[in-house]
Amino acid sequence: MEENKAVGETPEEVSKSQRRREALEVKSLASRLITLNASRLAAVPLDEQLRAEIDRARSIRSNVARKRQLQYVAKLLRRNDLDPILDTLDSFDNEAKQLTARQHRVEAWRDLLIESGDAAVGALIELRRDADAQAIRQLLRNAQRETQKNKPPAAARSMFRLLRELDETEPLPPAKL
Repeated sequence: MEENKAVGETPEEVSKSQRRREALEVKSLASRLITLNASRLAAVPLDEQLRAEIDRARSIRSNVARKRQLQYVAKLLRRNDLDPILDTLDSFDNEAKQLTARQHRVEAWRDLLIESGDAAVGALIELRRDADAQAIRQLLRNAQRETQKNKPPAAARSMFRLLRELDETEPLPPAKL
């Protein structure tokens, strides 16, 4: 005997809503590929036809034609394995997150140094023996003077650059006293 099944529905069938969601995801991926800069796009594993159609979509200025081309790129994407493309885009996102984390870490150290003064410099030098203590102390004094006189933070920016260079050689630890 047959179990209660909707007419024409098999266990492998996907609902219309699910197919639409998947199509919108692929269209969103196509849009993201079209907006990537050239160097990033070159790193994405695409076949030649798809790469050519993405380039064509970038050159189209008419909104209607561009939308049509976007739909065509999405159609071509549905024929390909999306996992390598998504993995590459995820690696781009991870690079951006790491860069943001590095920037926040350096900003936190700069702010801590300016607020706490020599105590924070001592803590930094103890953690990172390769840091130039004299340069950091000089920039710190200049930054504190600029803050007191309401001048533009040129020394604080210089300190940020110095700390960023330190962080690039080896990541700075979290800023704490």
